[in-house]
Amino acid sequence: MKENIKIGLLGVIALTVVINTFFMDDAPRRMNPANNDTNIQSNIAATAPSASIANPITPNVQPITPPVAPKLSDTRAKTNAKFAEVSHNFGTIQQDSKNTKIFTFTNTGSEPLIIEDAKGSCGCTVPKFPKEPIKPGATGEIEVVYSPGKQQGSQNKTVTITANTDPVSTTLNILADVEVIKL
Repeated sequence: MKENIKIGLLGVIALTVVINTFFMDDAPRRMNPANNDTNIQSNIAATAPSASIANPITPNVQPITPPVAPKLSDTRAKTNAKFAEVSHNFGTIQQDSKNTKIFTFTNTGSEPLIIEDAKGSCGCTVPKFPKEPIKPGATGEIEVVYSPGKQQGSQNKTVTITANTDPVSTTLNILADVEVIKL
């Protein structure tokens, strides 16, 4: 009977040591909202006596990241595009105005030019681009509408064109000095 009590007490002591080592050491940090779970997990891992002991709170699982699929423009036959101009300055314009610029380009390569995407640097700069391939030697247009809304002062916006060119991205620039509308 005394042996069973001694073994039971030793088990309780061992369990208490394990709990204090792995769980109670970080209890104050869990109560502090400034520390996030990542800090708690790294502190627990730092106090673990061996790397072979699994973390009882969070299993040692690495996140699975899916492979990144190449863009179509990376895998298509390359060609070249020559823009008549890559920058346009609207000069002084008013707030809440609509300003349009058409950028013309020529496919100077030997493969059809396929524009995959055109994105403005913000919602105020909206490009429209041809969806059909541009044959070698043919020209195309990208219409960019800049609507400054309540923006003020000097503005520099960009439109990034992704196509089967080398390099894959071409950047067009829109400049303007936006005046405040006085009521």
